Amino acid sequence: MTPRESAFGPVHVLLFDAHSDQEGIHSLELNGRTVVLMFEDPDDAERYAGLLEAQDFPVPTVELIDREELEQFCRDAGYEGRFVPAGFLPSSDEERLLIAPPERNMDVSSWKEQAEAGDLEPDAAGGDRSAGGDSAAASPDPELEAFRRRLEGLL
Repeated sequence: MTPRESAFGPVHVLLFDAHSDQEGIHSLELNGRTVVLMFEDPDDAERYAGLLEAQDFPVPTVELIDREELEQFCRDAGYEGRFVPAGFLPSSDEERLLIAPPERNMDVSSWKEQAEAGDLEPDAAGGDRSAGGDSAAASPDPELEAFRRRLEGLL
């Protein structure tokens, strides 16, 4: 086993400004928790990245990283790592966000400036934090409902 591999194996994550001092990882806010997605299938990660790009986000890159290493990063940062297995089928509104981001996103225009000012660690800058966390899971958001209907139409 190489140092970058573990019993869990590698996972795919979405990074913004990968391999720079401004690197940030894609995260979602769900019920007051910051969730980092760990994709088993690189195609699923690429598709999710494409959906973010279609929502006018900076283009994320899909990076392969050791799952154990990422889970340790999440624990240290107070985040929750969510594994998205290949062929994953959601069974709740919250799980649907694991395969497609919400239509509405938090403003990410200042995360680089915050990281430069030292307000956030570069790796924990968050890249983007898609909105829809507490309010999307707690009450039926019209945008989320419209998205859910479109997604169900695809399934």
